[in-house]
Amino acid sequence: MQNQLTNISNQLTLAIHSTDNTYGFAYRNKSDFDSDNFFITKFDNDLCNNLIVDFNKFITKENLERVNKISVSIGPANFNASRLIVVLARTISQQKNCPLESFSSFEVMSKRIALRNNIYKKNKSFWIYKKLKRKGFIAGKYEVCISEQESKKLLLKEKVIPKMVQELDNKETNFQANYDDKQDLKELLNLSNKKQNISNFNSWEKVLPLYPISPIN
Repeated sequence: MQNQLTNISNQLTLAIHSTDNTYGFAYRNKSDFDSDNFFITKFDNDLCNNLIVDFNKFITKENLERVNKISVSIGPANFNASRLIVVLARTISQQKNCPLESFSSFEVMSKRIALRNNIYKKNKSFWIYKKLKRKGFIAGKYEVCISEQESKKLLLKEKVIPKMVQELDNKETNFQANYDDKQDLKELLNLSNKKQNISNFNSWEKVLPLYPISPIN
C-alpha cells in the first residue's frame, strides 16, 4: 500500500497547448498542485523541428518516465501547430501506454472567460468566437454548470464544438476567443486531473486536430 501511494505521488500529468503563434508544455505532480512547470515560446517556420527540440529541453528523461496522463488542446488555433502537437501527444501516449485526453482551445479558455465576464453568476450559456480573415467565424457554445457536491466550483460543458458559422446570433451572449498560454496550460492540467478514473489506454487513436476550415483559409 505504501509503495502504491509513493508511485501515485510520483506521477506527472503532461499538458501540450498551442495558439495562433505560440506553443507550450506544462507538467504537474498529481499530489502537488503547486508543482507546475512551464515552457512557452513563439514558433517560426521551422516549427516541426523546433517543437521536438524544445520539448526535449523542457522535460528530462526521468520526468518523462513519470508521465502517466497527457492532456492536449486540439484547436481551433494555427492549423500546423495544432496538427504537430497532436502528433507529439499521440506518439508519447502510444509509446508510454498512457491515457491521452483532448479539449478544444475554446473549452480550455471558457472558464476563464466566464469568470472574467461574471457569466457564472447568471448560470447560462454563451458562445466563444474567432473571426476569420476572409469571411465568417469559428464559434463554440459553452454552458455554465455547478456541481451539487462542489457548489463553489465552476464547471462548464461544451455544448457545441467549435465550428464555422457565417454570422453570430446577436440575441445570444458572445465573447471573442482570448488565448493565454500559461492560464490555458494550467486549465488543461486541471481538466485532465478532474478525470481520475480513465482506463482507456488506446485513447490516443481518437484524438485528432480540430480545425473547422481548410488550412489555407
